[in-house]
Amino acid sequence: MTSATIPFQPGYPAPQAHAQRAGARDLTVARASRLAQVVLGLIWLIDGALQFQPYMFGKTFITGVIDPNAVGQPAIIAEPITWIARLIEPHVGIFNGFAATLQVLIGLGLLYRRTVKPALLVSFAWALGIWFTGEGFGMILTGTASPLTGAPGAALLYIIAGLMCWPGTRFGLLGECGARVVWAVLWLGSAALWLLPANDSAGAVHDAIASVPTGAGWLTSLLDSAARASAGHGTEIAIAMAALSAAIGLGGSRRRHARPFLAVGIAVSIVYWFIGQGLGGVFTGQGTDVNAAPLMILVASMLFSRAPA
Repeated sequence: MTSATIPFQPGYPAPQAHAQRAGARDLTVARASRLAQVVLGLIWLIDGALQFQPYMFGKTFITGVIDPNAVGQPAIIAEPITWIARLIEPHVGIFNGFAATLQVLIGLGLLYRRTVKPALLVSFAWALGIWFTGEGFGMILTGTASPLTGAPGAALLYIIAGLMCWPGTRFGLLGECGARVVWAVLWLGSAALWLLPANDSAGAVHDAIASVPTGAGWLTSLLDSAARASAGHGTEIAIAMAALSAAIGLGGSRRRHARPFLAVGIAVSIVYWFIGQGLGGVFTGQGTDVNAAPLMILVASMLFSRAPA
């Protein structure tokens, strides 16, 4: 008994061409996933290096970084943060040495293929702790969180990026549907944050930019210009950014025609990183990480590489 052979029909690609294109797409996705792991590893290495700064080994790290995360929080959040801060305070040097070393090891683990999975698992647990203690859940529950300055928090985005670049899968542990839903939630959440009373007043954007730490003359000059340009226009900017964020979230989560929206999301994140996050304060000697924008760009890039052209 012989199997029937399906003849080639004009206008339809040959089966071999289908297989070749599928193989090429899989190879491209695998390379993009590996590149994302390397980029994420380099970001963790930068964070580890920042944690080794002298400022982090003094008690000002507690009063300047951890304690402010309890301000304005519900008691169920504020009290544990304060308790952890008091627990760390007498041993802040030991804690920071451990934290910096662990972040460096996570970064190195992501640079080597064989240790990617263990490094990601450790990073999930560590980032979750940072999101709670070091970022106060991005200050979302205080009513003062702003996408411009880094909400919903870099640590949460470390977890999302790590889930998406989990090796051996096209969309990571989130899956295709999960990754697109997460993207939509992040940007629709940003749209909602822009409309909070703390962010949509006439002077809100100016005040947010004016308070960003810089540590470099050229960056200070850039932020001063941005602050002056936004003075008195906070309400209009907030409404426009809320609408744009919603469009990015909904458009970027689609299966088709998502790339233009993802590209706009990358561009907006770059603007946020400079004028709202001061490049994470890496030039100040007090920055603990690169802030949220680079992670958002990484998430967008992973979705972009998997989206149909």
